[in-house]
Amino acid sequence: MNSHSSIELADRLNADCHCVSLDSGRLEDELERVSPGFHAEVMAGRPHLFAGSVVFVSDEHVRRMARLVAAVEKLVALPAYRQHVLAYAPEIARHQTAPRGVFLGYDFHLGNSGPQLIEVNTNAGGGLLNALLARAQKSCCDDVEALLPGDLGGDTPEHLFLEMFRAEWRAFAASRGKHEALGSVAIVDEAPQTQYLHPEFILFQRLFEQAGIRAVICDPQQLVFRDGALWHGATRVDLVYNRLTDFALEAPSSAALRAAWLADAAAVTPHPQAHALYADKRNLVALSDDALLAAWGVDSETRATLAAKIPRTELVVPEQAADLWARRKQLFFKPAAGYGSKAAYRGDKMTRRVFEEVLAGSYIAQALVPPSSRTLRVGEAPVELKLDLRNYVYAGHVQLIAARLWQGQTTNFRTPGGGFAPVLTVPGSQEI
Repeated sequence: MNSHSSIELADRLNADCHCVSLDSGRLEDELERVSPGFHAEVMAGRPHLFAGSVVFVSDEHVRRMARLVAAVEKLVALPAYRQHVLAYAPEIARHQTAPRGVFLGYDFHLGNSGPQLIEVNTNAGGGLLNALLARAQKSCCDDVEALLPGDLGGDTPEHLFLEMFRAEWRAFAASRGKHEALGSVAIVDEAPQTQYLHPEFILFQRLFEQAGIRAVICDPQQLVFRDGALWHGATRVDLVYNRLTDFALEAPSSAALRAAWLADAAAVTPHPQAHALYADKRNLVALSDDALLAAWGVDSETRATLAAKIPRTELVVPEQAADLWARRKQLFFKPAAGYGSKAAYRGDKMTRRVFEEVLAGSYIAQALVPPSSRTLRVGEAPVELKLDLRNYVYAGHVQLIAARLWQGQTTNFRTPGGGFAPVLTVPGSQEI
């Protein structure tokens, strides 16, 4: 099978394979292993967290996404790029740190010209949930050889993720002249028990504790910075797994965490500088500006990769209001520091009132790349769902790829039949 036919086969399977591959009993067993009643706890209020089937992606598209990740990593290493993006970042993002930042999420739509990078997130959720979900699948379309994509190398996602956190700690400890093993982790988010992905926090806590690492799930207000260290009660915190959307640690509730970060008292991952380098949506303006990249000395191959896989992005400024309004149907508007599709708008659905609010805020406009689709049977009827692909990335390596299925203007977990879905790679030739 060549790469072109693998794309066609993946498209055909997404359209025609209506198999329900999720083994609900196996999923329940996986969740009950955490603790009795955990399955009911996870599904209560989250009926659309997990989709009923898989998404198929050609191996060519998987490789193209990995190539884009490598190109972005090459750019982030350039002093000119770092100087450019840190100039408009919050002051705290200029604080240097050894950890890279865990769970970068590179989110793609499959456009007519292949994968298109929609955005990068620094606290991408769902990695551990998707690892569990992949184990709860039964065979689907047995005539197709399909594989779980990512840089697993025969390893399990859980162990790969655990070693990622240990690598973050080793980098931090070495920078501080320390050599002890990671002993304690705080999984931090605002009112964590109310978060939609709270079950994943519990999975991470279990993962750490099984490895002999003390782990607590807490609100940032429960942390205290004293005596040059970060504390949760009587426990000194070595590493913070930061799930906050307060990316610059500006909120009063983040005061202790902010002080510990600036004092290098604990490893914080992901951290404000990672967000500034990767996830500020304004960075996409530079990433899609070929003339600027050439002026920085970026090689032609890297520029070609970025140009082919990142939709043109521009700043929303009042001076361009008339032009942007005229072109709005071809654009998607996002807040520069946004996350989770909050306050993001398709231009063709935008009212004049919303457009005026966008002009008054800090927004970017990205060339619209409609998502591809996956048809599943919901009840008795086939239903077409939109899909995006999330690449979970650490140190330039794609660890796992998962899909999200939904209906509506923006990604959500409210669609019957939708939610997280495992991605299976349809293999082809090794030529692109």
